[in-house]
Amino acid sequence: MRSRRAFLAAGGALALSGCVGVAPFDQIGTPPPRSGFAEVDNGRLYYEIAGSGPPVVLLHAFALDTRMWDDQFALLAREYRVVRYDARGFGRSSVPVPATPYSHVDDFLALTRHLEVHRPHLVGVSMGARFALDIAVSQPDAARSLVFIDGVIGGWDWSKGWLESYAPIVQAGRRGEIGAAKAAFLAHPLFAPARERPEVAARLRQMVDDYSGWHFTHTDPERRLEPPALARLGRVRATTLAIVGDRDLPDFQRMAAEIERQVANARRLGIAGAGHLSNMEAPEVVNTALRSFLARA
Repeated sequence: MRSRRAFLAAGGALALSGCVGVAPFDQIGTPPPRSGFAEVDNGRLYYEIAGSGPPVVLLHAFALDTRMWDDQFALLAREYRVVRYDARGFGRSSVPVPATPYSHVDDFLALTRHLEVHRPHLVGVSMGARFALDIAVSQPDAARSLVFIDGVIGGWDWSKGWLESYAPIVQAGRRGEIGAAKAAFLAHPLFAPARERPEVAARLRQMVDDYSGWHFTHTDPERRLEPPALARLGRVRATTLAIVGDRDLPDFQRMAAEIERQVANARRLGIAGAGHLSNMEAPEVVNTALRSFLARA
């Protein structure tokens, strides 16, 4: 299994880009990204930043990392100052300190202060969309716009079907069986459309293989919003686009519809044929929608 370092050194970010045809940075006249670590409360976050122009911050899904944005990062850097980072506990960022509360919103604020990134466009997928929404809800002036892709709303009342389907992952983690939890996670119906696309399935598996599995075997001391975002959607000021794959699971379809219903200046866009990872499964369509939305937001 290749390490993350070997993957990056080999140019895997573009070699596995999923048929988008995004050229390497040196071929599109954009300086290569720089990377580093930002110190946060009781931890540090790995980040990559590239391009110039209005800022855009990309927030990844659970068990994944910055690489899930390979189809968007270089492309958006042609017109924007783009940041992608590993959330606490994922990728190259530090894991939470047990029983020591932290906040993903505070982590984001610390990172953007470190990078001198002010009022960015926020683009998140799944868990990352939850973080982006929490930021937009709790810090209404911190987001220029919000793109909520196959996202989670904090405080959501999950369906019985979802809880039952996810239970084997939780149970494996409680037994301390990280490998079994990862296998159950990758086999979940959430990723059925991704598994049909070999290049997407390979990228997904690589990221999950590289993930420490910390959240499967530990109680996450994340300090969540109270009241949660679901009760405060009317506070979102940022112009919002809710993107959801037409083949994503029912809970995620309903959450996208709830964003459209409750958030002012929000609209919903369905992506035909895509499942839970729309930006990886249908990158050309999502990239076109992203660029059009960001240009007007």
